[in-house]
Amino acid sequence: QVQLVESGGGSVQVGGSLRLSCTASGYTYGPNYMAWFRQAPGKEREGVALIYRDGDIVYIDSVKGRFTISQDNTKNTVYLQMSRLKPEDTAMYFCAAASMLGSWYRVGPTTARFGYWGQGTQVTVSS
Repeated sequence: QVQLVESGGGSVQVGGSLRLSCTASGYTYGPNYMAWFRQAPGKEREGVALIYRDGDIVYIDSVKGRFTISQDNTKNTVYLQMSRLKPEDTAMYFCAAASMLGSWYRVGPTTARFGYWGQGTQVTVSS
């Protein structure tokens, strides 16, 4: 059974930084890709960044130059380094991992199937 465990959320002031981590367990060979999504109150879930196992990366425009997604394939762990945070980055952040049986979600210009989700970690940016 695949499980995703996130950590690293919290509260910061505008311009601050946070790093989120997500470790996937239960895969035989590891997920082909993983991603970070976020959902603010009253808004739809939004794909923020996606990283493929071979290292290709996709970002949405609003986080380019501020967020960096990375991975450690030996640990099935994905990270999201968030810098220059803005109040509009405030949301619950979810880690997601690939599944051929999952639903399609958009991350920027690409779509991919995700079937496994973490429990979410809150990020709050205050001015």
